[in-house]
Formats: sequence, C-alpha cells, structure tokens
Amino acid sequence: MHPRIAITGVGLTSPIGNDLPSLRSALLAGRAGVGKMSPRYMGEWPAGICDFPADRHQSRREARRGTRAGQIAVFCGREALADAGLKPAGLDLSRLGVFIGTTEHGNVETENEVAGIKEYGYDVKYWSPHHNPRSIANNPAGELCLNLGATGPHCCLGAACAAGNYGLIHGAQQLVLGEVDLALAGGVSEAIHTFGIFAGFLAQNALAPLDGNPARASRPFARDRRGIVIAEGGCLFLLERLDDARRRGARILAEILGWGVNTDATDFVLPDPERQAQAMRLALERAGLAPGEIDIISAHATATREGDAREVQAIREVFGTDCQAWVNSAKGYYGHSMGAAGALELAGNLPSFADGWVHPAINIGEVDPACALPRLVVNQPAKPAGRLRRILKNSFGMLGINAVTVIGAYQPD
Repeated sequence: MHPRIAITGVGLTSPIGNDLPSLRSALLAGRAGVGKMSPRYMGEWPAGICDFPADRHQSRREARRGTRAGQIAVFCGREALADAGLKPAGLDLSRLGVFIGTTEHGNVETENEVAGIKEYGYDVKYWSPHHNPRSIANNPAGELCLNLGATGPHCCLGAACAAGNYGLIHGAQQLVLGEVDLALAGGVSEAIHTFGIFAGFLAQNALAPLDGNPARASRPFARDRRGIVIAEGGCLFLLERLDDARRRGARILAEILGWGVNTDATDFVLPDPERQAQAMRLALERAGLAPGEIDIISAHATATREGDAREVQAIREVFGTDCQAWVNSAKGYYGHSMGAAGALELAGNLPSFADGWVHPAINIGEVDPACALPRLVVNQPAKPAGRLRRILKNSFGMLGINAVTVIGAYQPD
C-alpha cells in the first residue's frame, strides 16, 4: 500500500493576495484583481499582476541576477515552509525536493536581451552573461534551491497550463517512491512579462480585450466570454508523507488522494473532451472514489469559447448531466496564471474543508447553455448543507496535456 501524502504548507502570490487567507477572502467576496499593462509593441491589455514583497527572502543582488519566475518561486517556497512550521536550518536539505510546473519560462529573458541589444546595433557584447542560467528550463526550481541551500532533486515540468497540477503530482510521486522526505511542489508563471504570449493568444483570437472594465475581462462559462486574460503568479505546497507529518505534529491541511495524467494527441490547441474525461476517471480510480463522492470540481475554464464548452462536455461525461458536485472557476478573479494556474486554483478551494463555503465563478451575466451544470456556482458563494470533503481539480494545456488531482480533507485513522 502506498503511503498517504499530506499537504502541510501553502505559499503563494496572486493578483488578489499573497497568502491563503487573503486569497480566500477575495474569492468569497467576489473581488477581482485584473489590471492593465502594455506589453512591448502591443498597446494596453488586461492582465493579472502580482505585488508581493520579493525582498522578504532575497537580497537585491540575488533578484538582479535571477528572474521574475525565480523571485516568485523563492517567495512561494519560503512561505510554504514557514506555513508548515519549518525552517531550512532545521532540515536535512538533501532530502528536500523542489518540483515546479511552468508554461513559458525563458521567453521573457530572451525578449529582453534582444530588445536591449537593439539599442546598440545588435552588438552581442552587450548581451547579459546571466542569460543562460536565467533562461534554462529548470531556472525557477534551481533559484529556489540556491536560495534555500537545498541539495535534493529539483526540476521544472513543462506541462503547459496543466503544469501547476503536474508539479504537485510529481512531488507526491517522489514522496511515494521514497526519493525525498519533503517536497515543494506546484507551479509558477511570469507570463505577463513576455509580449510573445500576448501576441500568440491574440493571433489565435483567444485574448480577451479590455472591454472597458479590466476586472470583468475574464468571464469563464459566460455566454459573452471573450477569451483569456494573462496573469502571473505562483503557488507551492509543502508535501510530506502523512506518517512523517503526524510524527512531527504538523497541521495537516489536506491529503492528495489521487491523480490522472494523459495526452489528447489530437490537436495543438483544441482540447479533446474524451481524453479530459479519461484523465478525470484515472484520478478517481487512483483515489478509489466514485464521481458522486466528489464535492467540488475546480474547473480549468479559461474563458475561451471552445475550451469552456469542451471541459463541461467532459464533466458531463464523467459526472452525468445531473452532476451533483459544486463547480467553480477562479480565472474570472485574476485571469489565467498559466503554469501556476492549477496549483493556485486548488489552493483557493482548500479552505472549503474548514469553512464549508464554495467560492463562485464571477463576471457571469448569463451562463452559456453549453456550459450549464446544475451546481455551477455563479457570482455568489454557495454554502452546502453537508461537509465538503473532496475536491477534483482539472488542469488542461496545449498539445493535449491533461492533469487532474483529487484532494481530500484529512481523515484521521
């Protein structure tokens, strides 16, 4: 029998809060945090922008040499350890693993260098000697390890918009295998700092315009949804084997009950509801649960026309047209935080185990009939009569990568 895996700490930054209580407060209040920014060459667009105290855990020299994604990883990792009641000085750092999902790392650094040398006639002697370590795929996880002095395994998992969930899954798997004793796992994103992502989504007709009010630009499930609002952010969980957590008297926030990962293999961009449904079933099977035992479905729901409708089609296939799980989405609050999305959105739902509320999807004037579900939580939070015990978190990404997790309230033996 595999060991049970516990979540004992959460560190995060988002456009609506830099810790779990602040994030949760905004989610229950329906308070959006989308602002405006002007990517290079593109004019003004809505974006989810974080404002966190990066100097809390990094020197100015570290921050200058590193990346925005690295800053986010350091902040989230340090905050997760503190939230779990742990200090690096008291740990065997050779048994701490760092597993971070990312979507787009490296684009920002290369774009900035090309723009910089343009001012000098493209003379590469002005190219930064820090570019290679800044742009390599494992940078955010590596920067966190450098900051902590952690010498266990680290990696970044490129899994498009499923990456936050995939990072969590990989951390749990490494604990099950006994490769590490502690894992910092989740996802980070610096997406808003690269014009290429804005331009790419615009070229796909998938980028939400300002629409007058940036706070309403992201509208998952709404009939009038216009596309993706790009956001930055990060969320890392501190994971431990449950027996280890109990021995040290840790506060246990939740357990990872199951996961499912698969690939559509059908299209570069358009999701396949059949494979999404299969990923959900794989996660439920690993968790030993039936669909009717899930209380909350945290939907991926990017606010794109096809993406939302196809995900709801997959949910109906697994849970039935009379799906009795409560369904929500967080992207209306701060946009799509890409590699961080799955982890951040899961974190925002974890307090439901304690407070009994389900936060809503917001900015919905009228639900698209293609997205209608019996317990879709719209604009106002829901307070179910019974206890909320299990969450299914969907994360789906380009090139057909699907990652689904099932998280449960802690159940003592």
